[in-house]
Amino acid sequence: MSDQYLVEADGLHKRYPMADGAVEALGGVDLHIERGAFVAIMGASGSGKSTLLHLLAGLDRPDAGRVRVAGQDLGSLDDTATTIFRRRKIGVVFQAFNLLGMLSARENVALPLLLDGVPRSTALQRADAALGEVGLGGRAAHLPAQLSGGEQQRVAVARAVVTDADLILADEPTGNLDSVAAGHLSDLLRGLHARGRTI
Repeated sequence: MSDQYLVEADGLHKRYPMADGAVEALGGVDLHIERGAFVAIMGASGSGKSTLLHLLAGLDRPDAGRVRVAGQDLGSLDDTATTIFRRRKIGVVFQAFNLLGMLSARENVALPLLLDGVPRSTALQRADAALGEVGLGGRAAHLPAQLSGGEQQRVAVARAVVTDADLILADEPTGNLDSVAAGHLSDLLRGLHARGRTI
């Protein structure tokens, strides 16, 4: 392992069983991402992009190969340890936002901190700071249903960065946004990268 790389994926294979055989989503992928990099993974629909990001986030496990993030071999962790590691080291932004509808924007952002045992008052303060960072300081008390799609996605970004994660993984984060909101989100991610985040 090299300290130069925040992410190291070697020989990743992933197959999904189907009624008429199996689909090979990944067939021996190697990927090394330097700390502080901004990387776009591009390919046709069905080419394995989301599968790769899920493996890098520890949301799924490869059939073969190895993933290391910040020096940690994800394959050596059980499910509980993987969840804790991801909560502390990896921020994930999904295309579908994945916000909890009964929680305010502030509470959605604070949730990973609260799950990690951070005192509620501290977690909410940090959530407010993260929402301010994405330009939603005035919308902290709103429920997801009271926010536009672009605002919901910015809440999701705030949730991904509130833990000071080493790595932000964004899986087609503009896919459900109009062109204006998508442009704002792209600018936001570039701004986070300029402040030292690995995206």
